[in-house]
Amino acid sequence: MVETLHHPSTPDRGTMPELSVAELASVTGGEAFGDPERLVRGVAPLDEAGPEHLSFVANPKYFAYIHATRAGALLVPAGAEVSLPEGCSGVRVADAHVALSVVLPLLHPEPPPPPGVHPTAVLGAGVRVGEGASVGPCAVVGDGSVLGAGCRVDAHVVLGAGCEIGEGATLHAGCTLYDRTVVGARSIVHSGARLGADGFGFAFTAGEHRKVPQVGRCVLEEDVEIGANSTVDRGSIGDTVIGRGTKIDNLVHIGHNCRIGRHVIVVAQVGVSGSTKVGDYAVLGGQAGVGGHLTIGARARVGGQAGVTADVAEGATVSGYPARPHREAMRAQAAVFKLPALLKRIGEIERALLGKARTED
Repeated sequence: MVETLHHPSTPDRGTMPELSVAELASVTGGEAFGDPERLVRGVAPLDEAGPEHLSFVANPKYFAYIHATRAGALLVPAGAEVSLPEGCSGVRVADAHVALSVVLPLLHPEPPPPPGVHPTAVLGAGVRVGEGASVGPCAVVGDGSVLGAGCRVDAHVVLGAGCEIGEGATLHAGCTLYDRTVVGARSIVHSGARLGADGFGFAFTAGEHRKVPQVGRCVLEEDVEIGANSTVDRGSIGDTVIGRGTKIDNLVHIGHNCRIGRHVIVVAQVGVSGSTKVGDYAVLGGQAGVGGHLTIGARARVGGQAGVTADVAEGATVSGYPARPHREAMRAQAAVFKLPALLKRIGEIERALLGKARTED
């Protein structure tokens, strides 16, 4: 227990980490060119970067803007023929976005939360707090919950009874986990997310909707990320499970008893109805809706705003409403755009036929 917790202030420029171009090449597996000793601190967009910054160009259509940048160093795609401004050095990398995922934590390290339990936090009976875990102001942890080593529970987080939070997991401010919810190691739950709420289960009898108790759990495996204000229901009898490495965007709803596979991407405002299974490495585009008791195969891709009403085969790409193979959906959409001209032609034909009929009469 500690009396107070204070996050260190954001480092100023004088204390921000620095990396040389040679070091950038080493950590990204890239190839340095220009001055290998050039130092950078911080990452900035191409048009905003100064001489102290690292920037990047991932898409060839932005190569034309390189000449105007003031950045001290650039990440550029391997094999790209680019000419850098005077004083700018570079690192050729296989994938600039992947390289950024390595570099950003080094140049913009997030201050670690101070370990311990804030005096305003409320811990129920039998709560276990692992070594180095941090519990922030006004957090509430229910009876018998377990917080793994090094996990982070920010201000105003509410955990029900019997929750399990894995080692190194992060629960951002204001998220809520209902009883017996499980969050795997290194997983991240963003503010406003609600995990383990009752699924939408009712039985109609005697003229009313009678609630069916939801007694399963909500289980997140390791390295899962849940976006802000997303919801994942508990299972009605079995568990709702989000597989290892899956990333769920903001404002997503996952219904009860869903089984979302490993390394799935679910983009903002998707809704997945209960008891649906989504295979490993599938992608659900923004605002897609998926009906209940369906199966979306591994590595399938569902386009944005698609309405999925039937199973999707492994590796298939579907779009539209109702969702169908993407090329077919595009052809159907193109045909819809031709309808005004087609109707106009039909009208002209009708008028011509009517005029001919009058003439013959």
